[in-house]
Amino acid sequence: MSDLSIRSLKSVSEAEACGHLMATSEPWLTLGRGYEASLIILQDESRERYVVHRNGALAGFLILNMKGAFVGYIQTVCVAQEFRNQGIGTELIRFGEERIFREHPNVFMCVSSFNTSARELYERLGYKAVGELTDYIVPGHSEILLRKTRGSINTYHRGT
Repeated sequence: MSDLSIRSLKSVSEAEACGHLMATSEPWLTLGRGYEASLIILQDESRERYVVHRNGALAGFLILNMKGAFVGYIQTVCVAQEFRNQGIGTELIRFGEERIFREHPNVFMCVSSFNTSARELYERLGYKAVGELTDYIVPGHSEILLRKTRGSINTYHRGT
């Protein structure tokens, strides 16, 4: 999409705008993630944080975790309500995958059990469920661990 621009999150005001997006939309409403908690995540410099603009307007953001047990974890994909169902989530995920696959053979993410439209998107993009974390964030709902892979860790060649 030529009218999209994805770049690193640069300022406190951008983090604040993204925090408002997260705190006022699903799945974070159901998960009980308010503005302050969202802002903490968005200001965590141990994560890679990217914003997407469409025709100059903030359309969403992406947070990647490139450390830990599941290296290459897409922690958050958020698209503003008015920009949903326009392919922006798909573009953010592809951007994240490109970044992760340069260094690692696996991309991981979680999707909430109640977030069926997101899960359908992830499955269309080639993600497979590899586990379920019941009552992980809120009682009564699971987080489904998803994986997309290009091979095993021991045989992966960076940049392939």
